[in-house]
Amino acid sequence: MAFKVVVSEKAESYQVEVDETKAFNGLVIGDEFDGGLVGLDGYTLKITGGSDKNGFTMKKDVSGTRRIKSLLTGGIGYHPKKRKKVKGVSKRIPVDGVKRRKTVRGNTIAEDIVQINTVVTKAGSKPIADILGAGEEEEE
Repeated sequence: MAFKVVVSEKAESYQVEVDETKAFNGLVIGDEFDGGLVGLDGYTLKITGGSDKNGFTMKKDVSGTRRIKSLLTGGIGYHPKKRKKVKGVSKRIPVDGVKRRKTVRGNTIAEDIVQINTVVTKAGSKPIADILGAGEEEEE
């Protein structure tokens, strides 16, 4: 099954579809890998997260490939907010102390993962936009 690798470099992000998933199996959040696996020769990418086929996010402090229900107070997988009317307009504001049980995925990449989020740790000689042809799509 193919999955997507989202590559972030400063304020720009690019999405690359990868068919060969075996090279990524067993990698953990925080691991670095060669960008040649996704077509970015000369780049080194660091895994920062991802999500599985059901949309559950990967969490760094959950080991393995399992899914668990965890009591979260905020952070990855849950952002508690409360509705509050300010001058007649309903707004959502962050709150402290609210907990909720949410399902999260472990930190190891397996067959169920469909998206991997990465950041560039070492840049190559050519810009990513030139390698992926991202500028050509915007002009059309």
